Amino acid sequence: MPAELIALDHQYVLNFAGRCLARADGAARHDYGQYGDAGDSRSRACEGWRFPLIDSYRDAARPEIGARSNRVTFVYAHQGDARPPIAVIGTFATLFEPLPLEPVTFVGEPTAYVALSVLVPKGQVHRYKLLVDGVPVLDPVNPQRVTTADGEAWSRFFTELTTQPLVLSRRELLLLTRLTDHILPFRTTEGQRFLQYFYSGADRQAKDTQYARAYRLDQPVGVVNFIDKLLAREENHHAIDYRLCLAQIDAILSRRHPTIDVAAIPKESFIDLYGQLASGSIDGWDYASYREPQYFLKLLRRHTYTGAFSHPRHGGNVGAVAWAYLESTFRDDANASCFAWQRALEPPLGDNAAYVG
Repeated sequence: MPAELIALDHQYVLNFAGRCLARADGAARHDYGQYGDAGDSRSRACEGWRFPLIDSYRDAARPEIGARSNRVTFVYAHQGDARPPIAVIGTFATLFEPLPLEPVTFVGEPTAYVALSVLVPKGQVHRYKLLVDGVPVLDPVNPQRVTTADGEAWSRFFTELTTQPLVLSRRELLLLTRLTDHILPFRTTEGQRFLQYFYSGADRQAKDTQYARAYRLDQPVGVVNFIDKLLAREENHHAIDYRLCLAQIDAILSRRHPTIDVAAIPKESFIDLYGQLASGSIDGWDYASYREPQYFLKLLRRHTYTGAFSHPRHGGNVGAVAWAYLESTFRDDANASCFAWQRALEPPLGDNAAYVG
């Protein structure tokens, strides 16, 4: 379908381009081993995972559009004096219809950048390519790439509230669900009681909108979906840690419970495994493949708590359930909540009319 173009905000683009792309040297300072090729252009971009820019969108005349959509801005940095025309094609629009990027100016003067902003619904994953003087190329900045069934490589982006798995397999997601279930406070009797009360007390509209986005293999707070999206973008260099360690954990649990599916393994086995990860001493662990299981546990704990208590737009804390848990748990002597999060959040979750996401 045709893409809906948005007027380009030149200062907005320059704010990101100046911080992330304005580098005169070609040092691979942003390569942590995730690229492999020392000459990969993505290693020279600071926070290249930000591109294309995925941001909120507000249209006072159409508030419902802004609530359901993201502004997606493609940015290309010209090198040297050559200025070939740049366009983009992708699944977010009519696939083979090139959309030209326009020059970005500063106080009326041209810069090295060209850009294009389009409106894309939330909860979607798309692939795209840039056309440099008519030749299709992968985005030289964006670290996200995907190979289609026919073997063709594309650049990829996803919008907020996406639940489609991008990095981890379904089995890895299931293992991760069991591990993070042990880390989070919701596995306690009090936590389970709160979740049951929270979801059963939600009105029908909330169940059909906010909580329907929870990934079906995930626990209610959506943290596994958050980790998958984190590994697709800003923490992509840690995807190898998850793949190596989850494979080892899978093998260890399979040896300990050869006739039980991972979903049915008793929680006591995960409690024991968690303690062994914390101690760094695990029977059957291949230390030659991954030397420090304690490091993986620290990484997993950091990602888990970040996902549980972050803004719901990032894929975790679905329906702000983790914030509601804090609101319910921490109260003062007058029984007023010490965490009135609704005042800082825009509708429909919060009641702050000034904040627009």
